[in-house]
Amino acid sequence: MENFTDNTQDPPITVAILTSSDGAARGEREDLSGERLRHWASEIGTVMDYCILPDDAVRLERQLWQWIQDGVHVVLTTGGTGLGPRDVMPEVTRRVVDREIPGIAEAMRQESVKHTPFGMISRGIAGVARETVIINFPGSPRAVDELWPVVKPVLPHLVDLVHGRTRH
Repeated sequence: MENFTDNTQDPPITVAILTSSDGAARGEREDLSGERLRHWASEIGTVMDYCILPDDAVRLERQLWQWIQDGVHVVLTTGGTGLGPRDVMPEVTRRVVDREIPGIAEAMRQESVKHTPFGMISRGIAGVARETVIINFPGSPRAVDELWPVVKPVLPHLVDLVHGRTRH
């Protein structure tokens, strides 16, 4: 099917980055995966906010809702997608999204497994909350670099779809 999306009049895509990490929030380690997401996200739009929070479901959810209410087009999260006792990003994301986009998470896991068998235990999800696309990335800079090429091609069209800017 042909894509008839016309982006000539659309506002630039706004992006926010959320890192879920106790250690990075306490300043004990650098947030390399969040920095990689900031770098890559600038290819598709304007990174208008970046936040590092501890693995605390209440605080993470509050931040997501703030960006959703602000009308941010895309929120990319990193960290908190594993099976550790404080890994809560998928649960937090599920609480705010109206509709999941399972194909994105499936494609990300499929690519990740090509690089490491541990990719199959990532629990990240993707979805839409109102008109905000949210995608969970693992908390590894290498994983962010490996998975960005999977997600990047669909993001502009996805934002257009969510905002009703597509003709068929």
